[in-house]
Amino acid sequence: MAECCLVSGRELAQVLGSVRRAPRALTSLRLAYCSSLKVLQFPQLRQLSLSLLPAFTDTGLVAVARGCPSLERLTLSHCSHLSDEGWAQAARLWPRLQHLNLSSCSQLTEQTLDTIGQACKQLRVLDVAMCPGINMAAVRHFQAQLPQVTCIQSRFVGGADLTLTL
Repeated sequence: MAECCLVSGRELAQVLGSVRRAPRALTSLRLAYCSSLKVLQFPQLRQLSLSLLPAFTDTGLVAVARGCPSLERLTLSHCSHLSDEGWAQAARLWPRLQHLNLSSCSQLTEQTLDTIGQACKQLRVLDVAMCPGINMAAVRHFQAQLPQVTCIQSRFVGGADLTLTL
């Protein structure tokens, strides 16, 4: 930890691979991290929230997946630049994932659900509320693919307001 320093939110977004400009509100955020090469090297980390980072991209998602392979809980709500392509690369790196929040990730489709269903066999809770690219048929298919999932939050998915709790 001796090499730790403070970095602005904009710099963190750049380290995480963002190619889009970080919003002004994020530039005042101050976060502690250990050198840019090590920021994502937390192999024992089990819980992470990167919500409300609208500049967070697929490149950052894959970098986090590589550096944090032991994640069990991941929150990525309102990360509007994440796509099916990023999940196609990242999901297989998170075999221990149990709780996943993707609410308001506007670019995700049923392809992401299929990818997660194939790779994250320990998943128990999924939140895809307010994801316009995911419909109820995709949610039902996901539930059939992973019957051990006990809760799927899918508020306003395909016009429906539904929470499946088993």
